[in-house]
Amino acid sequence: MRRTRLTTSPSTTVAMRKWYFTLHLQEPLTEEQSNTLDHLDRFNDGRIGLIEGPGTAEFICIFEAGALTDAIAEALGFFEDFPGVLIRSVELDWIALEENGMATPAVVPAPPPVGAAPPTA
Repeated sequence: MRRTRLTTSPSTTVAMRKWYFTLHLQEPLTEEQSNTLDHLDRFNDGRIGLIEGPGTAEFICIFEAGALTDAIAEALGFFEDFPGVLIRSVELDWIALEENGMATPAVVPAPPPVGAAPPTA
């Protein structure tokens, strides 16, 4: 009699999806840091983009991963070769929550319709 042993693979397939979030920098980029950024290929692949304003700098991120925490970790890894740049916070605004499929009335209330009067207390 022949016996066959079936084994399961230790690796499982995790569904990959795009995650949207914003990384806020501790301080705006210096001129030297801006020049460094121009030469870092990983910042030029379309997954992370710099937005600067008066006294602020942030990176809008769209990363593909199995979990949001994995996507954020990958984005933070980009800054290993970016001396002196510190991330102050990670933000999921209401647009990111909606894009990530996480917006519910319990998490983020729906914005009022355009032109609607503000709610009264």
